[in-house]
Amino acid sequence: MSFSPAKFYQTGTFTVGNRLLPEDLRTVQADTERTNALNSGHRACQGCGEALGARYAVDAAVQAAGGQMIAVNATGCLEVFSTPYPESSWQVPWIHSLFGNAAAVATGVAAALRVKQRGNVRVLAQGGDGGTTDIGFGCLSGMFERNDDVLYICYDNEAYMNTGVQRSSATPPGARTATTMPLGSEPGNVFGQGKNLPLIAMAHEIPYVATATVAGLHDLEYKVRRAMEIRGARYLHVFVPCPLGWGAAPHDTIRLARLAKESGIFPVFEAEHGEVVSVLKIRNKVPVDDYLRAQKRFAHLFGSHPRPDIVARIQAEADRNVRRFGLLDAAEPEAAAPVQP
Repeated sequence: MSFSPAKFYQTGTFTVGNRLLPEDLRTVQADTERTNALNSGHRACQGCGEALGARYAVDAAVQAAGGQMIAVNATGCLEVFSTPYPESSWQVPWIHSLFGNAAAVATGVAAALRVKQRGNVRVLAQGGDGGTTDIGFGCLSGMFERNDDVLYICYDNEAYMNTGVQRSSATPPGARTATTMPLGSEPGNVFGQGKNLPLIAMAHEIPYVATATVAGLHDLEYKVRRAMEIRGARYLHVFVPCPLGWGAAPHDTIRLARLAKESGIFPVFEAEHGEVVSVLKIRNKVPVDDYLRAQKRFAHLFGSHPRPDIVARIQAEADRNVRRFGLLDAAEPEAAAPVQP
């Protein structure tokens, strides 16, 4: 019998689950002892960025908490696809609240643990952008103002995907949704509306605020661990592309998240007590055109009646992020390639 040498194609990569890397380069997902907090059997769409983000973040949080953690989940895609009654894909203590009160419920859980002198048990609240930036905004601001000992994670797919892809206050300008149709002089979602929740959280001067994407697993896990080292209110905003709502290919989820970061559309940074303390630099700046064209929700900007003026405005917003957060090294050119109709 002849034998062929095994070829370990993952060697030297950062592929999830890679156990061939040195231990200091592995992710939580490469650990055989990982929690698998969001287990198989859920009903997320193929390529769902939120499912990826939740599994990565919650597993890292459970590990950082030594297995002593309670999760509170707002209504939304994450809750619906993971817990179709009477089933659940969660393998951690998990509470489903209403659409808008996850932060308040998590505050109550933290208060109960404090009364019971169970300070070793940590509390995680999570929801989508609809339940965070819109419906749950008041409860979240109250949690920040009181500095409650809760880590709140928002999985931002930029619309109400669970109920039919309606606009949220996190929907970007120019995007088509069921309530922002590509019609009129300013097709898609209009400019000048919405909320930037990471900046609002920073304005509360809470101990820790950070952004991350599902394209940067090491960065995401690091920020979860960092947040779990801190007591008080903490906020993590994770960029999670939605193939269904964005009209994107399921295999492009990670690519889109990377393009959002590399174009400056989504700045990735950390802040403590209202001050930015670190940013994840852009490695290879790309024009927003590369990011927008991969999504059908922006197809009306490039069709038979292209709107290079709107694309240019989106590019200007990305460039403003680059300047505002210092996302480019001094030696790197700031301007992206010109937009082509």
